[in-house]
Amino acid sequence: MIRLRDLAPDTLARQFTLLLAAAILGANLLGLLVLSLQQQQLDRQTVDDQWIERIASLVPALDSVDSEIRGLIAREASTPFTYMRVEPAPLLTASDDDRRSLYIARGLVEALGGHRVFVSHASAIPRQNRAETPPNEAPPNEPPAPAGLAVTVALDGGTSGAEWLNLLAAPGPERPGLISVKSRPFLTFLGLSLLCVLGVGALFASRLTKPLRQLSEAAQAAGRGDRSARVPEGGAREMREAARAFNAMQAEISRFDAERMRLLAAVGHDLRTPMTSLRIRAEMVEDDEQRAAMVRSLDEMTVMADGLITYAKDGRDSEPMAALDLDPLLAELCRDRGASYTGGEDLQVSGRRVGLGRAIGNLIDNALRYGGGAAVSLSRSKDCAVISIDDNGPGIPAERLEDMFLPFTRGEDSRSIETGGAGLGLSIARAIIIAHGGRLTLENRAEGGLRARISLQLAR
Repeated sequence: MIRLRDLAPDTLARQFTLLLAAAILGANLLGLLVLSLQQQQLDRQTVDDQWIERIASLVPALDSVDSEIRGLIAREASTPFTYMRVEPAPLLTASDDDRRSLYIARGLVEALGGHRVFVSHASAIPRQNRAETPPNEAPPNEPPAPAGLAVTVALDGGTSGAEWLNLLAAPGPERPGLISVKSRPFLTFLGLSLLCVLGVGALFASRLTKPLRQLSEAAQAAGRGDRSARVPEGGAREMREAARAFNAMQAEISRFDAERMRLLAAVGHDLRTPMTSLRIRAEMVEDDEQRAAMVRSLDEMTVMADGLITYAKDGRDSEPMAALDLDPLLAELCRDRGASYTGGEDLQVSGRRVGLGRAIGNLIDNALRYGGGAAVSLSRSKDCAVISIDDNGPGIPAERLEDMFLPFTRGEDSRSIETGGAGLGLSIARAIIIAHGGRLTLENRAEGGLRARISLQLAR
């Protein structure tokens, strides 16, 4: 099931572009709303001015004739949407206090001088003034329909006494909505402005987020153990500061790793001299049993010292990262050691050929030494290259599988050169694999034996 969250943009550039588009669209729609409201207000005022002008021109003509002619003029001035009558009683006795009513009343008073004027928008227009029913044929008791405007003006005294001009106007036709055929030029302008601004915004967002992408790529390389990864110190001030901090951190970690490896190598190397001296003295011991025990202990110390030197040498990252084809590398490693290989896939990773070859070679050597044979295969799983090294040995108890990666841990307690090393081989191999951004695991096979599985990220 696709969730709305999955459809949302997941990069800063896309989010910035979407935000910019939403802001432009919102601002333009708000402007369209304001313009529409102003247009409606101007249209309403224009209609009101037209009514003021029409009534102001009609009332003097009615004042100058007698009552019979007044009624005829009023009927002739009526339209299907306007009801005008000269009547002895006023339709209104007071004006509404809304803004529009007061505006029309004030305009009529100014135009007509001393005439009394009342304006309302809450009256009703008789249904007989509709176009389909002539006024003189409409039923007198038919219910009224809502009116848009009601005006009453006092006329000068006629032959039959006080008379009033009563006017009812039906509401005018509704204006179309904001999005209509008439809005097409606006929508065209909005689309062009969006295209232009979004093009510039996308370019700006790409340039703005480029330092972030570089920082992300350098951080991923650093996670794979590449201590030479650096970030160009460019872009905005915050990005420059972040790049400087990252580069300084990389330099400190690189110095720390180098110092740690130098210390391990120095310890392993410096132990050789006193151990050699002790071995010479042990050979001079007359008691055969004591001499054999001392020599055996010195041999174990020699294995440990050599392991420290190897661990320090293999942990260095002086070799640069480069594109590496796994198939020929694995074929060469298996051919040199007499292991079987099943591959043929063209899979490429970013790594150090010497370091990665040493790690895989250690695992093949372990399978040959302790498992009675090694079968190596290469496959692909999603965006990873998977290297499997199977043996036919007794395997390892499940509770000890993870402990085998600890330094100086072996499947048996002896540190004899004949039966193995100091227990640093798997530690060295895992350190190298992790430095390449990969993963090394051990598992017992259902058909017997142990499987070492290496997963490495494929090169882009």
